[in-house]
Amino acid sequence: MNRKRIFKASGRNDLWFSGACIAALVVIGAAGAARSQEVTGNVALTSDYVFRGVSQTQENPAISAGVDATFGSFYAGGWASNVDFGDDTDAEVDLYGGWRSELSGWAVDLGGVAYLYAGQPDGADYDYVELKAAASRAVGPATLGVAAYWSPDFFGASEDEATYLEANAAFSPAERWTLSGAVGRQWVSSDLDYTTWNAGAAFALTDNLSLDVRYHDTDQHDFGDAYGARAVASLKATF
Repeated sequence: MNRKRIFKASGRNDLWFSGACIAALVVIGAAGAARSQEVTGNVALTSDYVFRGVSQTQENPAISAGVDATFGSFYAGGWASNVDFGDDTDAEVDLYGGWRSELSGWAVDLGGVAYLYAGQPDGADYDYVELKAAASRAVGPATLGVAAYWSPDFFGASEDEATYLEANAAFSPAERWTLSGAVGRQWVSSDLDYTTWNAGAAFALTDNLSLDVRYHDTDQHDFGDAYGARAVASLKATF
């Protein structure tokens, strides 16, 4: 079962509160970035849009684009991609904002993400928000990190509160090369908890163009094909 295909009618007080917090971060960061002019953009083409080990395009290609703005320690941005859940939903739009800094040698990131879906069926309750806390640290030539996400009203009908925890690592063995991987656990209010992992390599073709080849898998193939093992290739341009 694809996590993107569950329906309910919901009460959303917590969702609106969390969304308001994220919106405030986005406004603060965007206003600051307009003054500082620290804005970057990206466009990517991937053979399969995979989110936490689950295909969001029924194993078909996706094209995405995003913009990020920073002002001091604050940041805000937006990102969009095509999706395919087997219904009329055709696009995902993410809005995010937060605060980044360094504390005792750790890079800390506190923020939130609003996930919005265009064309979703009436009553689908696809839209949701997550609050994020992440930290990473350089250890020799590697970077080790952990991240936690929490949602008061997760994607879809059967889902209410949800938590995702992840440990990740990255290493650059040679110029232009980066090896990275992550292991995560998704807990939801239904019986669809699962563990996911990925590992891959990225090569910087130029200063603004990179190619990433990555293996994704989960421990719950019985949930459906979207949860199966897959290799994904992505080409990303930044500007």
